[in-house]
Amino acid sequence: MMIVVTGGARSGKSTFAEKVARESNKAVTYLATAIAFDDGMKDRIKKHKNSRPSHWKTIEKYKGFNSLKDMDAFDGCEYILLDCMTVLVSNLLLDSRLDFDKCEMEQVDELEESIFEEINELIKVVKEHKKDIIIVTNELGMGIVPPYRMGRVFRDIAGRVNQYIASIADEVYFTVSGIPLQIK
Repeated sequence: MMIVVTGGARSGKSTFAEKVARESNKAVTYLATAIAFDDGMKDRIKKHKNSRPSHWKTIEKYKGFNSLKDMDAFDGCEYILLDCMTVLVSNLLLDSRLDFDKCEMEQVDELEESIFEEINELIKVVKEHKKDIIIVTNELGMGIVPPYRMGRVFRDIAGRVNQYIASIADEVYFTVSGIPLQIK
């Protein structure tokens, strides 16, 4: 079973995803993709940690998902909660060190391909080990067009990633003001 939960910032995505995982009554491992790079992100990570059950295992990882199969927290769980896909995409974008003001579109295309390879690796490992997964992601395409190229590249890649994971998911929810709406 693969579930995708999407919505805007602070729409209740994570709260709903945690509720679904908790109500599954399965052993849950939280796959955290954020990096604590500033005080704001550190506070956000702390709040996320405090909101989930203390008995859930946590893996902090946004790439190299093939190594999950060697981790006790992965092996011992039945359910993966990934929060969040757009942060994962953002981290991979930043890891690339591309100069988005000067790079060629071929480089952007190669980067997008490598991002999809990471995501497919995650999905493959989860399926091979018969885990359920719920993926939290942000819906980015409902706002203004970013004025800078990196923002547009991020929005476009994240949008295509969201379309892809939604297309292969069993269920998709869109959260608005804390209310989840099942759209698939």
